[in-house]
Amino acid sequence: PCTVMACGDVIYRSTLPHNDGLTITAPGVALALAAASYLWATPGVAPGFFDMFVLAFAERLFRPTFRKDDFVPGKKLGEGAFGVVYKASLADPKAAEKQGDVVVKKATEYGAVEIWMNERVRRACASSCADFLYGFRESKTKGKGEEYWLIWRYEGEDTLSALMQSKEFPYNVETKILGNVQDLPKGIARENKIVQTVMGQLLFALDGLHSTGIVHRDIKPQNVIFSEGNDQHICLQFHTKIFSTDLFTFSPLEESRTFKIIDLGAAADLRVGINYIPKEFLLDPRYAAPEQYIMSTQTPSAPSAPVATALSPVLWQLNLPDRFDIYSLGLIYLQMAFPALRTDSSLIQFNRQLKRCNYDLEAWRNLVEPRATPDLRRGFDILDLDGGIGWELLTSMVRYKARQRTSAKAALAHPYFNSEGLLGLSVMQNLSLQLFRATQKDYSEAARWIIGLMAKSGTEEGGGFTEAQLQELREIKPKKDSAQRNVLASMLRVQRKIVRTISESMDELTSQRKSIWWSRWIPREE
Repeated sequence: PCTVMACGDVIYRSTLPHNDGLTITAPGVALALAAASYLWATPGVAPGFFDMFVLAFAERLFRPTFRKDDFVPGKKLGEGAFGVVYKASLADPKAAEKQGDVVVKKATEYGAVEIWMNERVRRACASSCADFLYGFRESKTKGKGEEYWLIWRYEGEDTLSALMQSKEFPYNVETKILGNVQDLPKGIARENKIVQTVMGQLLFALDGLHSTGIVHRDIKPQNVIFSEGNDQHICLQFHTKIFSTDLFTFSPLEESRTFKIIDLGAAADLRVGINYIPKEFLLDPRYAAPEQYIMSTQTPSAPSAPVATALSPVLWQLNLPDRFDIYSLGLIYLQMAFPALRTDSSLIQFNRQLKRCNYDLEAWRNLVEPRATPDLRRGFDILDLDGGIGWELLTSMVRYKARQRTSAKAALAHPYFNSEGLLGLSVMQNLSLQLFRATQKDYSEAARWIIGLMAKSGTEEGGGFTEAQLQELREIKPKKDSAQRNVLASMLRVQRKIVRTISESMDELTSQRKSIWWSRWIPREE
């Protein structure tokens, strides 16, 4: 228009490239990958928000509901400090024929916690624990407080503790896992295969719990049950793991004949801080790790759920709380290998001996092996098979410092679980096992590459330090009265004061709460 009207205006066009879309840069890609890694790091910020605000609500729309009058309690299966467990059947004959028997627990204290944990497990890792159906809070009656009812599908009554007390162990487990007997002579090689399979199934179950941010805190043979399964039952599984391709997948319970973990009343959900109280612990002293606490006592109480979820990967990496369960599972592994350690008195005596040996299994072995009984000798023979690879796995699980223990995922990638030695695993478990092993191999190769690069950079040709110079640097000790040391000490003191102040403030706020926010979502029987 300016040209036509001769108004004298001039249009200047820039010669610089014009960006019409998003520009991808290396720093931007690196930042995006770092953010994605953090959001998916254990216990999972992104899956946590998805579980909290989407899956939890969707599940409440589709799950079956029960009332106290819907089932008829039968024989008592067990009784603990916080509840009584019954085998029951549904009052409606048609529903009973379709559903089958159920397990009902009447709980008082920690009942709300157990309902929360079981619902979380059902959405995130259903195959790790007993198949949970429903939980509700009974209306208050005169002279009674609130009571919670929890309902599971009946999958069997055999605990690992009861199976280990039998003289036929581990052969009585072999028939359960495989449905038949191997065509092999009895001996330590056959027993080792059975123990390998049980350990693999328990590690899979623990890895499922830990991947979603739940620490059990009470892993012991009494809390491990063998699921007989029901091959005709089809269940809805909510997959929240990053490797899943479908959000909702219908699949038969092909992993039904397996060991599962029960009794989540002492568990802590460290994704949102449920059932975690600093300076308090719940444990069985026979199987508890030396540290007793899953998190540092300086860790403050959990803030609001969104904030706790956002910060959960940091606290998880700082404390590695899952290693508490790994120690307990290591003691179970020890009991399966050594028949002499399967009684409470012998396990207590072992714990005392191990404590005197500074929790060093090698020192304990040197102490007892020269005068070992036939049962102890047989246990050492089982662990020494294949070049002592079982003993190597055991020592990586039972260590004094939590940070030095292996994780459930790393344990599954251990050479102890070779493909020929495992029995009765499902297709998905075998695929996961190969994935763990391949990932571990990649990590090992990367570590060797970094070590080689450091070795090359430490030569004079590369302009780095020589080996002698590196040794001199290692031997340098800081002076006690140096200015740097005083500044560092002052900073640490200030940090401890800040953490202590925050912790006390959060504890005070927590104590003032009149009700637990997450317990409001538990259905109440009208």
